[in-house]
Amino acid sequence: MAALPPLSILDLSLIVEGGSAADALRNSLDLAQHAEQLGYQRYWVAEHHNMDGVASSATSVLIGYLAAGTKTIRVGSGGVMLPNHAPLVIAEQFGTLATLYPGRIDLGLGRAPGTDQMTMRALRRTLATQSEDDFIGDVIELAEYFKPPPDERRPVRAIPGIGCDVPIWLLGSSLYSAQVAAHLGYPFAFASHFAPAMLMQALQIYRARFRPNGQPGALTQPHAMVAVNVVCADTDDEAAYLFTSLQQRFLGMQTGKRGPLPHPIPVAEMNALGSPAERAGMEQMLTVTAVGAPATVRGRLSDIVAQTQADELVITGAVHDHAARKRSYELLAGIG
Repeated sequence: MAALPPLSILDLSLIVEGGSAADALRNSLDLAQHAEQLGYQRYWVAEHHNMDGVASSATSVLIGYLAAGTKTIRVGSGGVMLPNHAPLVIAEQFGTLATLYPGRIDLGLGRAPGTDQMTMRALRRTLATQSEDDFIGDVIELAEYFKPPPDERRPVRAIPGIGCDVPIWLLGSSLYSAQVAAHLGYPFAFASHFAPAMLMQALQIYRARFRPNGQPGALTQPHAMVAVNVVCADTDDEAAYLFTSLQQRFLGMQTGKRGPLPHPIPVAEMNALGSPAERAGMEQMLTVTAVGAPATVRGRLSDIVAQTQADELVITGAVHDHAARKRSYELLAGIG
């Protein structure tokens, strides 16, 4: 069986039932330190707002906390939702992070708001929405702030930021995001851990249309990352039990119910929840998932890599018990 590509972690700093945001943030640091020891390549956190179960809203602040508590692992955003921010502000924030932790900071950018309409208005202070052209322009503007050497004629500069090595990734779950990544020559990460429907088509478009174009930080060839839900345990049965927390969360999404990550429940009980339509929606969202003992997970990941030809896998593991979550990543690290 062929070796797996490099593995990274996507962490939402999930708040679990019976826990707090403080617990979630401390657990994120503990998991990042554990991931570093296990040899994971990157540790990313994602911007979401007004969600009871997610503590990673202040993404750049959290990245600084994680980078300060680790030594070698790359830390970054998976991602920052750029329409919520001025490009200059993000350049300054990530320029500061890259100055403090050189060679360790990644900047993943998304186009979605990462929240609901009302919260989006509170973030942006305007009812106007961005067009697709605005997003491309904002990405280009942001990249220019990192460009060395400083142009003294440039009236607005990111300080810190100028000349900083901050690799830019484009993230998405649509064909449009794949086209933008290809057009700008950036690495592309697909959010197949919750929106897998367009995964294969997006990867095909990204690779077929990729063109190196001289953008700051752009690549000479395409590089694709695929996001996968993984719950790994010592037995298939234990993993299936732990996985019911994520299943409950995704089932709730079908009816607009959100909240802390639930406690796991018996598999038979989980199988009886929801209407057929709700269960079908949940199962579709969780298509790109590997659950089981190490051998089971290894086989499933090999299939995903063979299908997608992914250059990297980014793993998200929503497990209620923190010790079990650490064990899941430990077992996964041993099967590559």
